Amino acid sequence: MSETVRYSVAAGVATITLNRPDKYNALNSELTAALQKAFRNAAKDANVRAVILTGSGKGFCSGQDLTEFERIRSGEISIGDHLRNGYNALLLQMLDLPKPILGAINGVAAGAGASLTLGCDFRLASEDASFVFGAFVSIGLVPDTGATALLPQIVGATRAFELLTLNNNSRRLSAEVAHSWGLVNRVTAPDQLMGKAQNIAEELAALPTRAIGLTKRALYGNLSRAIAESLEYEAQLQEIAARTADHHEGVQAFLEKRPPVFRGE
Repeated sequence: MSETVRYSVAAGVATITLNRPDKYNALNSELTAALQKAFRNAAKDANVRAVILTGSGKGFCSGQDLTEFERIRSGEISIGDHLRNGYNALLLQMLDLPKPILGAINGVAAGAGASLTLGCDFRLASEDASFVFGAFVSIGLVPDTGATALLPQIVGATRAFELLTLNNNSRRLSAEVAHSWGLVNRVTAPDQLMGKAQNIAEELAALPTRAIGLTKRALYGNLSRAIAESLEYEAQLQEIAARTADHHEGVQAFLEKRPPVFRGE
C-alpha cells in the first residue's frame, strides 16, 4: 500500500485513511491508485464487513492536486483519461462495493474530495467539516467524479446548482447546513468523530453483509448505470473545459494566490 493511504482492519471494519495531511489530502495519481487498491482489498477480504473512509490531519480531501494539473495543461495527460482511469473508476468501485461505506468527514471536502463523499453510503461529519462543490467552477472546469449525477439525487436540482456554481472556496457549506439539507446523516464533535464512526461501522458490520450488499445493489443498480454514463459525459465536457482560457486563468490565479479574472472564453 502506498504511504498516501493508511489501511487497517479491526472488529470487521476496514479503515481507509487518505494520508497527505500537508496537502489537505489533495488527490494525485498515486493517492487515487492507492484508494482503488484499498477498496479492492476491502472487497475481497471476507473479514471486512464495513468500511470507514476518512482523512488524516485537518482536511478530509481538498480535491485534485493542482500541481499535477501542470502535466494536463501541457498536454502530457488527457484530463478525460485522467478521470476515466482515476476518479470515475474509484467512484463506481465504491458504489459497487457489496459492503457499507461510512464517510467520516473530518474537515474540508472540496472539488473531487466533496464528490468522493457522495460515494459513501453513510456520512458522519465533524462539526469542523465543510463542503465546497463549486471548486470546479472556481478554476473554469465542470463538476466531475459523479457530482452532477449524485448531488441532485441527494439535495435536489435547485440546491445542487447553487452548490456547484456559487459554493466556491470562500463560501463553504457548513456541516450543520449540510445536515439540514440531507447531505450528511449526522454531525458530531471533532474529538468524537472516529469513535462514533467506528461504533456505527461495527453496527453495520454486525448486520447480514450479503443483505446489505444486495440492498446497495437495489439502491444504486439503475443509478449506477446512469452514473456510468454521466461520468463519461463529465469526462468529455471536462476535456472541453480544460482547453478554455478561463480554466488556464483559474489555475494560474490559484497557484499565484490571487483572485481569477474570468472573461468567459
